[in-house]
This record gives sequence, structure tokens and C-alpha cells, in this order.
Amino acid sequence: MILQGLAFYLFAAVTVAAGVMVITSRNPVHSVLFLILAFFNSAGLFVLMGAEFLAMILVVVYVGAVAVLFLFVVMMLDINFVQMREGFMQYLPLGAMIGLILLAELVLVGAAWVVAPEAETLAAVPAAPAGELHNTRALGNVIYTEYVYLFQAAGLILLVAMIGAIVLTLRQREGVRRQSIAEQTSRTREEAVEVKQVPTGSGV
Repeated sequence: MILQGLAFYLFAAVTVAAGVMVITSRNPVHSVLFLILAFFNSAGLFVLMGAEFLAMILVVVYVGAVAVLFLFVVMMLDINFVQMREGFMQYLPLGAMIGLILLAELVLVGAAWVVAPEAETLAAVPAAPAGELHNTRALGNVIYTEYVYLFQAAGLILLVAMIGAIVLTLRQREGVRRQSIAEQTSRTREEAVEVKQVPTGSGV
């Protein structure tokens, strides 16, 4: 129990510190690296809570796709971050007000959980034994039985969105050489090979 508590405080402290460094780092590449560190420590917190499926999704989806993609975009694009930060002070009061509102909401939620009369009842609900049914299998049973049609509909919507994004960004520009597999495989020998008779002692 002591080891779990120490692991929780370690993961939580590193996650908070990494989150602060994400928004305070001047170098965007460093911000992305701190974001990846925050994701890994958040996954560790999920593992401590017994939600190994959420931990796996957090690492695979966010670290393996979103953060790495963002890192490559930041490294390959020539973005003028100095120009982007010119209007920072202009929107600082609005951002501070939104931050205070979110902080007040978190405090109210925490206070309601502490002073609520049913808090002890909710906390005393026994959890399912870990050896009987794992988190991932329980989610799979629910998704592919009760919500299978909604799950398939969500997948179809994502597929249509992906195809739409590809169609909107695919532009045929003139003057750009493109590979055509059909034309390459349908060529004859006469079209692909040109034989020239070069006289001896002279160039082509």
C-alpha cells in the first residue's frame, strides 16, 4: 500500500510539472517532449487505478500518434513563433479569467465530494475482484454486445471524415510530375526503350 502511494505521488508530481513545462517552454519541440512525458505519467496513474485499457490507449493514441505527429510538424514547418506570440498580452486577461473559472469549478467539485452526505456511501461500494474480469475484457463485452451498432456507426463516421479530409486536401496541380502505375505497366517495349545508332568515334 505504501509503494502504491509513493508511485501515485511520483506520477502525479511529474505529470503536473510536465504540464507546467508544456505551457512555459519557449521551444515548441521541448513543449512536445514534455507533453509526451505528461502522457506517460498519466498512463501510470491509470494503471494504478486499474484502468489498464485507458493507459494503453493513452500511450498508443496520444503518444504514438498525436504527440509524435505534432513533433514532426513542428520540426518540419518553418513557423515564426515570435510573430505568433505578439498578441499574447492582448488575450492574457481573457485566458486568466477562463483559468480562474475552471479552477473555481474544480474547487466546487472537490468540495461537493467532501461535504456530500452520500460520499461515504459511494466510497464504500466494493470494487469487482481484479482476478475475475479485467478492465479491457469488460469494456469489450459492453461495446460489442450492447453498443455494437453505435460503435460501428462511430467507426463509419470516422471513416467518412478521413475520406473527406483526403478529398479536400488532394489537389491536382499542373506542372507536377506524378507517378501513374497503370501507364507504367501498360507500356510496350517500343515505348520504353529507344535504340540509337551512334557512329564510332562520335558522341550521342
